[in-house]
Amino acid sequence: MTTGRAPLPFDPILEAARLWDQRWDETPRMRAVTSLMRVHQLVLTELDELLRPLGLTFARYEVLVLLSFSRRGALPLGKIGERLQVHATSVTPLVKRLESAGLIQRTPHPEDGRAVLASITPDGQRVLQQATEAIVGARFGLAAMSDEQCDDLTSLLTPPRSAAGDF
Repeated sequence: MTTGRAPLPFDPILEAARLWDQRWDETPRMRAVTSLMRVHQLVLTELDELLRPLGLTFARYEVLVLLSFSRRGALPLGKIGERLQVHATSVTPLVKRLESAGLIQRTPHPEDGRAVLASITPDGQRVLQQATEAIVGARFGLAAMSDEQCDDLTSLLTPPRSAAGDF
């Protein structure tokens, strides 16, 4: 994971923590959250750059993956938002972009006249395969971490997710 710029001669998060500690409490949590958010930015930037040549962002890629995991290759838009844990208003622009690219199609739900189904198209399956190969090849932007470290990170992040009602 590279940012395309020269690295700083110091760790800005450690420096911020040093200054934070002079004024406020909870320095370990401030350091952890700031590190987590920075890594999120770095990983998302790397994955979005990998997916850009395919006309995707990571968010659009997640929609294609979710549709490919469904039994019929189709889900109601509301279910997509629920499964991706995003607000329904965030799903509509993702789906519209994927539809305009020919990667999914929207159709009326056959059993619920108020709902719309999104279905992955054959082109969507093809692009999904290419995108997945790129992401796996980049080791999901976490190539600097071992499998064990990734497992440890997942375990470390489970309690706050659970406490927030994520599952």
